[in-house]
Amino acid sequence: MTSVEGDLKLKRILVKLSGEALMGEDAYGVNRVTIDRIVSELVDVAQLGVQMAIVIGGGNIFRGVAPAASGMDRATADYMGMLATVMNALALQDAFRRLKTKSRVVSALNIEQVAEPYVRGKAMRYLEQRQIVIFAAGTGNPFFTTDTAAALRGMEMNVDIVFKATKVDGVYSDDPLTNSDAVRYDDIHFDEAIEKKLKVMDATALTLCRDQKLPLCVFSILKPGALKNAVLGGKEGTLVHH
Repeated sequence: MTSVEGDLKLKRILVKLSGEALMGEDAYGVNRVTIDRIVSELVDVAQLGVQMAIVIGGGNIFRGVAPAASGMDRATADYMGMLATVMNALALQDAFRRLKTKSRVVSALNIEQVAEPYVRGKAMRYLEQRQIVIFAAGTGNPFFTTDTAAALRGMEMNVDIVFKATKVDGVYSDDPLTNSDAVRYDDIHFDEAIEKKLKVMDATALTLCRDQKLPLCVFSILKPGALKNAVLGGKEGTLVHH
């Protein structure tokens, strides 16, 4: 096992993965090749000696039932989304198992047949034991996004930084996929990101990170080795800081 643990500045991190990241080129669901590639990169980082937590979204699965959810009660739809994150968490855990890496699925909703209930102390111990902790079901409450769950769990786990995996290589002044003049920021302050309403995370998540001085790095999950490079101190994506 490769280890540069003594040289690492980051001892514990949280990675926020969107459900859409698991789709690959599919319309919805989990793409096996894509999830194996992402998990392989996460394992590479964990093997550096970094303690790793993950918060996973559910958009890839909920997208398949979204038409039926149109007009549905918001709280009900949000609970469906939470269950979708549990499905993604189980898929991640299985991919880690295939790479012989220990992981735990911890759910904010009680579904004890498939996932452990969230208990802060136990989750902290798993991290200290170098097990990857996958947080599912968001915060367990409707009306809060998985971005907010990432900020909340990041603070509860005392991580050094939150890494948000996206399809673009950082934070831009506008959507770079539709506006070729969009400018990428190397780093930006939380207040500026909130004021300009940049699509980094939702405002609740950004405010939580700002108030607790928890830095955030937005990077491309599509770029091989990007997360590992960022953890080792290389310049990747956009750093959002206090």
